Amino acid sequence: MKFSLIICTYMRPKAIVTLLASIKKQELYPDEILIVDGSTNDTTKVVFEQKTFKNLRYYKVDKANRGLTKQRNFGISKVAKEIDIVCFLDDDIVLTPTYFKKLIGTYKKYPNAGGVGGYIINEVNWRKLKSNEKSTFNEYEIDGWVRNLGSRNVFRKKLGLLSDKPPCFMPQFGNGFSVGSLPPNDKTYQAAYFMGGVSSFKKEVVDTIQFSEYFVGYGLYEDLEYCLRVSKKHALYVNTGATLYHYHEAGGRPNKYAYGKMVVRNGWYVWRTKYPNPSLKARLKWNAIVLLLMTIRFTNVFTTKKRKEAFTEALGRKIGWLSLLFSKPLKV
Repeated sequence: MKFSLIICTYMRPKAIVTLLASIKKQELYPDEILIVDGSTNDTTKVVFEQKTFKNLRYYKVDKANRGLTKQRNFGISKVAKEIDIVCFLDDDIVLTPTYFKKLIGTYKKYPNAGGVGGYIINEVNWRKLKSNEKSTFNEYEIDGWVRNLGSRNVFRKKLGLLSDKPPCFMPQFGNGFSVGSLPPNDKTYQAAYFMGGVSSFKKEVVDTIQFSEYFVGYGLYEDLEYCLRVSKKHALYVNTGATLYHYHEAGGRPNKYAYGKMVVRNGWYVWRTKYPNPSLKARLKWNAIVLLLMTIRFTNVFTTKKRKEAFTEALGRKIGWLSLLFSKPLKV
């Protein structure tokens, strides 16, 4: 199988060089690498004028094509015709040497796969359950592995607001478990969604289903919305053996107020992509979770050192929630 890699970047020249260094060490190397740069300066462009990477093509896009989903759609339009699989990576990723070998191998094991996601190994601490050991109320257990739920999910569990679906499947009230709730056991799991920054799809999928341009700029939850649309027609999987590290580069991210607003409004948009007409109970639960997480962020003003960030994010969540009463997101 021939595969292409699309890396959309914005104002992160150092991070993308680190990513490309890890790509050089891959046991299976991409047949083409497309860099789609939306930066407002030429710092990243200069990097690629000074360095040479095998099979790489660099594109600097204008304002009309700037933003994560727009840049992905632009990159897809430049993929070679003979490519079978199109992979996407965020620019603040570092791969383990077998990442592509295991990711692409999944398509051979599961020929019906329309898309396969990778697995981040530096964000969650897992441990194996010992024989006769039981997980506690504050832990999440799956396939003999456990992790801490985290304070937010513990509150949700106490209030009956925690998902009853497996990881990577969305309950009717939204807010399902992410890929981070799959254990690091080298198994492959079926999914309805995974993370766009560590994803791949068959070329026939990306040629017929575009990323939504509702998600301007940073594009929070664009991956979730895209996968939910794709999963209506194609099988999706997550290979927990296709491992990498995600370092959450600070550059290019929105301020906390804008982020908080996005969490709520984009979250609503994605939820309604999956469930256009949820039940009254599901609506009440979705709104209850918004209010709970908003309240927790407000209390973080007194419990964390980053008080301004906590307050502005909480305020953004509140304004985003109230705005839904007057201006709901429109489908694009």
